[in-house]
Amino acid sequence: MKKTILITGATAGIGEATAELFSHQGHRLILTGRREERLEALKNRLQTEVLCLAFDVRNQDEVGNKLENLPEAWQDIDILVNNAGLAVGKGPLQEGLIDDWERMLDTNVKGLLYVSRSIAPGMIARKKGHIINVGSIAGKEVYPGGNVYCASKHAVDALSKAMRIDMLQHGIKVTNVAPGLVETEFSMVRFKGDKDRADNVYNGMEPLRGKDVAEVIAYVASTPPHVTINDIVVMPTAQASSHHVHREQ
Repeated sequence: MKKTILITGATAGIGEATAELFSHQGHRLILTGRREERLEALKNRLQTEVLCLAFDVRNQDEVGNKLENLPEAWQDIDILVNNAGLAVGKGPLQEGLIDDWERMLDTNVKGLLYVSRSIAPGMIARKKGHIINVGSIAGKEVYPGGNVYCASKHAVDALSKAMRIDMLQHGIKVTNVAPGLVETEFSMVRFKGDKDRADNVYNGMEPLRGKDVAEVIAYVASTPPHVTINDIVVMPTAQASSHHVHREQ
């Protein structure tokens, strides 16, 4: 059955791959991101109905204005994929940059909250819907230099559990998808364009791709109405935890 699916952070990586996969399945897509030109380029590649909304999830007013004033034909959202997120910087807390912390917390936590607050009431009114939060193995464990990023993804993990409880009586599904190493723009953003540092993250091992995580998202979205996958961790075969990665010499 064709569904209306909203994906945040759809301009690259997991979000883009998820949009492509859901498009192949024939669903209608609302795609959001900061980079309007990338949204339009993606829309032009997809073989389905697409509504593009360019805004920053960190901006509460923009989120509310865009998502609470959708065209009538797009208001009944079946699935929300809270994918927008990032890491910025890596190092000891005592050397951290406040601007980096705020960018991560505003995007990964507050952005997810703003979007969910706008979309959840409609799902509750219709007594159906599915919210899929893209978390991270960093929401299950911590690692050196990950401090604030790990804290933000632990918040996503906790919020997913809390949202599931809050929406239980309304029949709303909530799923936390927690990937390990995924080769996207993630490390380039984290290391602020330092390609050598970014490439080093994946040296000697085969990481996940955006498409791999998209397939997990599509799977959890495909379960029958009486089945909810609350939480799922997906890792590269070469990674057992945030600390344990097998790299070929």
